[in-house]
Amino acid sequence: MKVEKNKVIGMTYILSKDDVNGELVQEVSKDKPFVVLFGVGALLPIFEENLEGLAVGDTFSFALSSEEGYGEKTPEAIVDLDKKIFEVEGKVDDEFLKVGANIPMQNEQGHPLNGLVLEIGEDKVKMDFNHPLAGQGLYFTGEVVEVREASAEELEHGHVHGAGGHQH
Repeated sequence: MKVEKNKVIGMTYILSKDDVNGELVQEVSKDKPFVVLFGVGALLPIFEENLEGLAVGDTFSFALSSEEGYGEKTPEAIVDLDKKIFEVEGKVDDEFLKVGANIPMQNEQGHPLNGLVLEIGEDKVKMDFNHPLAGQGLYFTGEVVEVREASAEELEHGHVHGAGGHQH
């Protein structure tokens, strides 16, 4: 069976910055493979193009430019927020809010996003909401370890259920 739209695939991979010898970003091994419903927008489009047509046991290695990955860093994603929004019961937790911390937040529409704390001032906190890999070339090496038909429920919900997937 081949990797194609609406199939559930499992894979291992090593993600490095820039090239095969670049800094290790993430490693997914066979004991806990990354399992995803293929072709429904869960993966970067160029990532999908590089996997389409592969079968169990096939290996892959490819590079993505920053534009093909998470785009370039944008200055508009760096904002100053009122320090009061980080208060709980009138106090800021200095262990939680510190330079270099990644803080889960929500945008105006209620969508989750993470912000990196760049600076903490008297009244403002400078946050970077660019994706952590924005502006970075990416290099993937890995292996397809599973390809199966998606269930009707998985297709209806748009994600994998069961082992390695979403639990309801």
